[in-house]
Amino acid sequence: MTATDHGSQAAHDPCGSSGHGARLLRLDEARSRILAEIVPVADVETIELRAALGRVLAGAVHSAVDVPAHPSSAMDGYACSARDLPGTGTAALQIVGVSWAGRPYAGEVRQGQCVRIMTGAVLPAATDTVVMQEHVRLEHSSAVVEAGHRAGQNVRAVGEDMRRGALAVAAGTLLQPAQLGLLASLGIGQLQVRRRLRVAIFSTGDELRPLGEALGPGQIYDSNRHALHGMLARLGVDVIDLGNVADTRDDTLRAFEAAAAEADAIVTSGGVSVGDADYVTETLRRYGQVGFWKVAIKPGKPIAFGRVGRAHFFGLPGNPVSAMVTFYQLVQPALRALQGVTDSDPPILLRATCESRLRKHPGRLEFQRGILSRSPSGAYSVRSAGHQGAATLLSMSDANCFIILPLEQGDVEPGSEVEVQPFAGLC
Repeated sequence: MTATDHGSQAAHDPCGSSGHGARLLRLDEARSRILAEIVPVADVETIELRAALGRVLAGAVHSAVDVPAHPSSAMDGYACSARDLPGTGTAALQIVGVSWAGRPYAGEVRQGQCVRIMTGAVLPAATDTVVMQEHVRLEHSSAVVEAGHRAGQNVRAVGEDMRRGALAVAAGTLLQPAQLGLLASLGIGQLQVRRRLRVAIFSTGDELRPLGEALGPGQIYDSNRHALHGMLARLGVDVIDLGNVADTRDDTLRAFEAAAAEADAIVTSGGVSVGDADYVTETLRRYGQVGFWKVAIKPGKPIAFGRVGRAHFFGLPGNPVSAMVTFYQLVQPALRALQGVTDSDPPILLRATCESRLRKHPGRLEFQRGILSRSPSGAYSVRSAGHQGAATLLSMSDANCFIILPLEQGDVEPGSEVEVQPFAGLC
């Protein structure tokens, strides 16, 4: 780590203020300031297509071929020439063969003839139209076609899906099954992707005990680190779990040194509130380039952001729900940017009728836990998931969405329309 004194730390403070007495930042302002400091990881690796789900494409991929490469049928039916389609009445077309997907019909198709064709099969020479099998009546060795069909119907043209040289997948795309299928259709078996992020987490506090141990007076289990591990794992990063760090100056310093040496980002919880006098805050002020913010959200007002060595640092509040809210709203977008994702999907937001009375004081953007449901008619409704205290994980566990209440919003009465953010859209 590079040591800096308190005065120089303020000069490198990414948030523009380093004290706990600073004004409350709006959530969008805090998010913008964080994202402005993020530079994606530069390291690239080549992997097999099957291993690329959830990875970030390092460079744009362009098609080397036309897809499809030949005119092909979009339906099961009968391939013929448009000149043989009847303008009125019917026409009986002699069936002279079959074109299968992967086994094209190689024979000649003359006037008044057709070929049985399967979906995806190449159109025989001299044909340009496919009549669906449902619209054909078979008589002996002929297909009887009625009037009303148009030239070129049910035919996929060369390059209809993609032209040679066209952009297939842009750099910075978070690869999903559809992109993998598209790339496979182009014959691409290997990809260059950005390497996985390495994110270090640890907890501090003598009151924290490992799972499975009996609790003594004033002791609690370390829930935040396990929640953080789960949220990070869903982002596809490599988690470096440094465990619970003893509440001493030397142990705290060693934890930060170990994290900064290995990780691209460090995420901790606790030690960033007004009045905190633990060794996390002291170590960050001495050795980090870190600002301490107050963000106008509830839960989750205090947060620290900056650098420790070469690693980005995110210090989240200690209350479990506060830590989860600030992770989803501030840390997750930053880690996506650090992964090199250039076009993240915006959070899913819905309007729903609130069935509960919600208490709220104006002044902060609130993320209350809710249970979202949908009626058979398609209308959304939401109710409170229970107690909204920042330390109450039960309501967070029961919830399936955040009810987002604007900065100046007061109490919400039943029947009011509110905005909700489903948890399913958060990762």
